[in-house]
Amino acid sequence: MNKLRVIIVGGGLAGLTAAIDLCKRGIEVILFEKDQYPHHKVCGEYLSNEVLPYLKSLGLELGTLNPPGIKRLEFSTRDGKLIECSLDSGGIGISRYSLDHYLYQEALRSGCKIYIESITEIYYKENRFQVGRRGKKNIEAEVVLGAFGKRSTLDKKLERHFLQKTSGWLAVKAHYQNPGYPDDLVSLHNFKGGYCGLSKTETGAVNVCYLASYKSFKKYRDIAHFKHIVLMQNPRLKKFFQSSVPLFEKELSIAQIHFGRKSLVDEHILMIGDAAGLIHPLSGNGMAMAIHSAKLAVDSIVLYQKKSLKDRKELEMDYSQKWKDRFEKRLWSGQILQMILLNKTLANVSQNMIQKFPRLMPYIIQQTHGKPMYV
Repeated sequence: MNKLRVIIVGGGLAGLTAAIDLCKRGIEVILFEKDQYPHHKVCGEYLSNEVLPYLKSLGLELGTLNPPGIKRLEFSTRDGKLIECSLDSGGIGISRYSLDHYLYQEALRSGCKIYIESITEIYYKENRFQVGRRGKKNIEAEVVLGAFGKRSTLDKKLERHFLQKTSGWLAVKAHYQNPGYPDDLVSLHNFKGGYCGLSKTETGAVNVCYLASYKSFKKYRDIAHFKHIVLMQNPRLKKFFQSSVPLFEKELSIAQIHFGRKSLVDEHILMIGDAAGLIHPLSGNGMAMAIHSAKLAVDSIVLYQKKSLKDRKELEMDYSQKWKDRFEKRLWSGQILQMILLNKTLANVSQNMIQKFPRLMPYIIQQTHGKPMYV
């Protein structure tokens, strides 16, 4: 079996999971991450149970981090009208601060070389990649995985097509102390121009992450002002914020989030995680999808290493087809769900239907989730 070197650019969920899996299969991995661990990230911090069997097969026991099990969902319209249901698949509440750091340590134990530095360029020539580093010698590899998140300077350098389209979304995240918030609940609360998710993490803090259209946000220009004037028009959110203590000095935010189609392969780089595509956060499945995409890429790389895929073209086609088979329907369902819930009239109509047919809500949620993952 030929020795293969894989470089992974980006050390989030997808990048670290892929690194661990590849190392355990005897493949040399070098990973680059621009920020020191541990660090917070803008994220809903709800992880669907569907990926836990796969993580366990890699020797990853997230139970050691003591995340709360999440079994219930509630959703409110702008005026606070509430519906509740159980989550058939369920999940856990876990901060990216803890989870990414845990995976980072496990990647090091698995033999992955990790460099905390930014990559300046990636270029492909004669069936090999050259990965550029500021002031240092380039590193060569046969395969590169792009795991550099929602939006990166590398996207610009690669001239990725999605950057040509207008992106009008802002995401904001912070942690709050609220002992009265249930451990087993994830909440989604609508407001004009967006929605806000709440769920407990392993620290006991409540993660608050909301997505707002730039159109609704731009006249306020200030996150604190926007929260008080717009989010708190929803009485459920108003009650939460008035009874909570912020734990961050300042909210984290990321702008120009793109939910449209992204290319799965650019300049022969296999894109994974958010670099491959984002599902709308209200679907609650972005973290699981990032991990699942890592497995799909690893499976294709292993076939390539074994010569079951004869050349790079077959490698790229195999990964792309696997990704589309797993996620295209989910992304479409997420887009439809967001369109309904962000429209005040449609949200009220759909809520009335769900109250008459209680099993409708779990069915809708299931369309954005997958079956348990196994090796």
